[in-house]
Amino acid sequence: MDWLQSLDDDTAVLLRVRAQPGATRTRIRGEYGDALKIAVAAPPVDGKANTALIAFLARVLGLPRAAVTLVGGAGSRDKRFHLQNISRAEARGKLLPPRP
Repeated sequence: MDWLQSLDDDTAVLLRVRAQPGATRTRIRGEYGDALKIAVAAPPVDGKANTALIAFLARVLGLPRAAVTLVGGAGSRDKRFHLQNISRAEARGKLLPPRP
């Protein structure tokens, strides 16, 4: 299974994330099995890491925060996000740009 799945005629996607909270900075670490591993600087307390992930994904993808919704894994390292108004190809290109 891929970490990015098309939804709604490719106008939305489901993103699987493996979170690494408490990192020194928030950044994409790469593919991790069927998830995208993201290091998060926020601690996993009171939803701070989830909030930081939403803000980070919105910024990287150029989406408003309202277009990024946590739909599964709120209390787990393995999370699922619903991303609206973006295609699978566009999301993949922004999250893991091709390396030269």
